[in-house]
Amino acid sequence: MRDMIVRAWMNLFGRVGGPMTFRIILQPTMAALLAVIAGLKDARENRPPYFWTILTDPSQRVDLIRQGWKATARVFILAIVMDVIYQLIMESWVYPFELLIVAVLLAIVPYLLIRGPVNRLVSWWHRRQKLGSST
Repeated sequence: MRDMIVRAWMNLFGRVGGPMTFRIILQPTMAALLAVIAGLKDARENRPPYFWTILTDPSQRVDLIRQGWKATARVFILAIVMDVIYQLIMESWVYPFELLIVAVLLAIVPYLLIRGPVNRLVSWWHRRQKLGSST
């Protein structure tokens, strides 16, 4: 078990300098762009911050996760396909656990981290603009 974990960490860090490194920038950028678009829409519709609401409001959790999955599914699947190609080139084998870790890190995490702050920032900006225009 320990050897498996060590190999997984070494393989994960090896992806940064190996072939297909461009995807480590491209896929999170795509997920971030989708998060910005969703965060802007959330701000227009006065919705609460995305990730925080998932964590704290069980009544909205399933619907929000469904929305997030719908937005990031293509990026997630692309991350899986590209990591399979990478693993076949570098390892001549596919390690599913590493595959899922990479796909989540490249597609899901950026979306979760960016959508809520964009919503808060834009909402704050709109409130500030309204206060400035009313005086």
